[in-house]
Amino acid sequence: RQRLALDLMVDQGYVTREEADKAEGEKIVFRARQEKIFAPHFVFYVKEQLTSNYGEKIVEQGGLRVFTTLDYDFQKAAEKAVEEGVNKNKKFEATNASLVAVDPKNGEILAMVGAKDYFDTEHDGNVNVSTSLRQPGSSFKPIVYAAAFIKGYTPDTVLYDVVTTFKTEIKDYEPHNYDDREHGPVTMRQALAGSLNIAAVKTIYLTGIDRVLNLAEDMGYTSLGDRSRFGLSLVLGGAEVRLLEHVMAFSAFANDGVKNETPLSILKVQDKEGRVLEEVTYKPKRVLSKEIARTMDSVLSDNNARSYIFGVKNYLTLKDRPAAAKTGTTNDYRDAWAIGFTPQLVTGVW
Repeated sequence: RQRLALDLMVDQGYVTREEADKAEGEKIVFRARQEKIFAPHFVFYVKEQLTSNYGEKIVEQGGLRVFTTLDYDFQKAAEKAVEEGVNKNKKFEATNASLVAVDPKNGEILAMVGAKDYFDTEHDGNVNVSTSLRQPGSSFKPIVYAAAFIKGYTPDTVLYDVVTTFKTEIKDYEPHNYDDREHGPVTMRQALAGSLNIAAVKTIYLTGIDRVLNLAEDMGYTSLGDRSRFGLSLVLGGAEVRLLEHVMAFSAFANDGVKNETPLSILKVQDKEGRVLEEVTYKPKRVLSKEIARTMDSVLSDNNARSYIFGVKNYLTLKDRPAAAKTGTTNDYRDAWAIGFTPQLVTGVW
């Protein structure tokens, strides 16, 4: 391309042959393309949907006017939180993080930070982690306990948190708590609030894996289709999920058992003439009874119930109001999660 341009410049009298030869001998240094994009992962998430609906040419050249759900004040706060969190966790060799916040009343995405820095190619910054598959660790336990409550167990049901060997078709399974201790008889409330692994495995054993997967499917998880892959370790986060779907599932707990069928990012699309091509349609779906949702809210916001593990003063509380929260970590702390909610907001962090 360089030679072609220089030859044309010689032919049309802009430079001499000598000048063109000298220029051709210079080394070309390509600079990486840099753009200033606000909320880049969200923008491309929306663009992908638009391209699917209207085609790439219309999206690129059609002059569409798109109204989205994003709250940019929330987005800036989320981006700041992610950056500060990654910097604080560099001592643990963390290089990336993701955050999603949705309105549980309608499923609208208010903030989406897919990675710490979209332009950080060294750490795959252009990959939107919020829509990627990751293992959720113990943050999946509330789904299992919700299925248990539906079956008839209650937060007061007593489980024996002692090392137990479970016989399976493949090999024996003997889970241990992360503190490698046994806690004896505990209620389901204490077991979930304290995130005890042995008690959680007993809960999914008593509830049934299929019941849990049926509920997970109702709550919007799309990555759990091949049921033959899952065993009792499902309750400890043995199945990969998407942060965005995980947050949407928790929105049912925050909204009395009702969630929007899908996360929403687009409110309205107009063509270049101002004609409305599409407008948001809310599709609320009851996935839990009000009683089950409020039971889960009670357990996940019960600081006294988790204080025997996490201490009374911990990061899972807010100073000025009640809030529900659940954490999760995978082996070697490769993945660390926290999902918290109030009736007005659900936020998940990977």
